Amino acid sequence: MIYTVTFNPALDYVVNVNHFTLGQVNRTVGEHIFYGGKGINVSALLANLGYESVALGFVAGFTGDEIERGVKRLGFCSDFIHVKRGMSRINVKLKSDQESEINGMGPEIADGDVGELFGKLEDLKEGDVLVLSGSIPASIEPDIYERIMARLDGRGVRIAVDAEKDLLLNVLCYHPFLIKPNNHELGQMFGVELAGEEEIAAYARRLQERGARNVLVSMAGDGALLVTEDGQVLRQGVAEGVVKNSVGAGDSMVAGFLAGYLETGDYGYALKLGTACGGATAFSDGIGTKDEIMRLLATL
Repeated sequence: MIYTVTFNPALDYVVNVNHFTLGQVNRTVGEHIFYGGKGINVSALLANLGYESVALGFVAGFTGDEIERGVKRLGFCSDFIHVKRGMSRINVKLKSDQESEINGMGPEIADGDVGELFGKLEDLKEGDVLVLSGSIPASIEPDIYERIMARLDGRGVRIAVDAEKDLLLNVLCYHPFLIKPNNHELGQMFGVELAGEEEIAAYARRLQERGARNVLVSMAGDGALLVTEDGQVLRQGVAEGVVKNSVGAGDSMVAGFLAGYLETGDYGYALKLGTACGGATAFSDGIGTKDEIMRLLATL
């Protein structure tokens, strides 16, 4: 089974306004509500490909109830922990002449809630996959990724981590199956500006030296690069299309890579499918559909 963890899921309220004017009444010309959070995006894309997963994390209040209902409609199971204080956040994303965001805080997660999450993770067994992605809410200790991976160390669980800088660097000693920085995040980890694919590959190998098994580096319009645990450096060009939405594209790439690898055991195919999934989401208003993914995959 594949499990995803979203510590602070949200309702993303996306509104389109023609020529938004500060201090005036503005009326929307388009509205959408999406169920947000990096782990939720991974589970949603997997569901579109026909893969089952279980979404873990924390929800609260009426917004949490709606997130729980919403992910069921997206086609995957959840086992969220209901916390008592606060409510799951609403993120307002304004699309006009410029794009702006107002992100909510989320609920207050207590030590007992974290303990309950650890209890659920105890059920993971050899062959399962766990995806840890996104930032850590202020009410949770920042070493939560490390604590989770330490508990699962040696259990045969493949863990994918998609996080920034220290969150990622601090878990490398637990040998994650997959990490997915983008090229800018990779440079920031080492305090350098990476100039090309050879440098990107060299610094990806340095993350391997510190413990990562496979390093997938997304490079926006330049495609993606994968350094595999068996020493290969694989490159994949970007799918062609008109970008409508960057939210969830990286999460979709992670989901597609994992699905491709679980299906075939072939890293080259996993990279292609991951790239097609990332593109399908980027070219859509929401998470990419299977039809769009397969269409793009045939062009790569």
